[in-house]
Parts: sequence; structure tokens; C-alpha cells
Amino acid sequence: MDLLIEKYKGIHPGIILERELKKRSLKKGPFAIQLHEYPQTLNEITKGRRRLTPALALKIDQQLQLTEGTMLVLQAYHDIKKEKGKINTEHQPDLSIIRKIIFWDTDFTKIDWQRQYKAVIQRVFERGNEAEKAEIIRYYGKEKIEIITGKTKITNDLPPVLPNLNLR
Repeated sequence: MDLLIEKYKGIHPGIILERELKKRSLKKGPFAIQLHEYPQTLNEITKGRRRLTPALALKIDQQLQLTEGTMLVLQAYHDIKKEKGKINTEHQPDLSIIRKIIFWDTDFTKIDWQRQYKAVIQRVFERGNEAEKAEIIRYYGKEKIEIITGKTKITNDLPPVLPNLNLR
């Protein structure tokens, strides 16, 4: 298990614990009782809905004969991944460029620009103007846009402006 920490970085340790228990044919309830923990607590952890405390992590390491600190290190990596996700979601495209009317059926202030990227990209490329498309390309990158839209050539260049022809 120690050699696989790199493989499991960022995954909730409860999910890894559940996998380990299945591999060893151990049931969660009796295992929790052996640890002097409530089965509900262990169940919440294995579902990824609850953090692993240092005390419980050490008990699990000892009971499963893992290197001391293995589960705690996995919890730390999971916490780091969650924090990085929070930092990344704080970033968003320049909203002064994107018109709210494009997202007429959505609360514009509640758009999660990271999680809802597919819908955002599709909506802007269906209804947006060239400046909005350029901002979305800048924010998400050409590769991601090409995958979502199915277009093979996406450019950051705005089209040339046609001269104003007075045809009276």
C-alpha cells in the first residue's frame, strides 16, 4: 500500500479504505467495532462524506498493518486537492466581456465556471459574439474548446471588421 500512495493522491482515504476492506474480506461494521468507533462514523468516511481524523487514521493503520501515517497522508493529499479546487474555482473569465443575456435562463452570479464548462462553452459558441468567444478561448484554452464544440480550428483572432459601406 505504501508504494501506491502516489497512485491514490487526491482520492478520499475513505474510498481507499473501503477498497482495502473489500480486498481483505472485512465487513465495515465489525471493523469499526474493533477500532472502538461507531459503524455509522466509518460508513460516512468510506462514502467520502466525512474526514478521517488523525486518531482514527492511526487506528486504521495499526489494524490493517499499514505503515504508520499512511491514511493520514492520504487525507492530507485529499485536503490539498480540495483546496486547490477552491482556488481554481475562484478564477473566472472577464465577466465584463460576457453578456448576461446569453445565460438568460440561469442565475449568472451562480454559474460555476469550472464545473459547468461544457454548458458555458456551448452556450457562448452558439449565441455569443466574437469578443465573448475570444474571452472563453482565453479562459478555457483552444484544446478544451475544440473538444467541446467539435470544431478542429479555433482561433483567438477576431474577424476583420468590414468597412462601413453606405449603400444609399
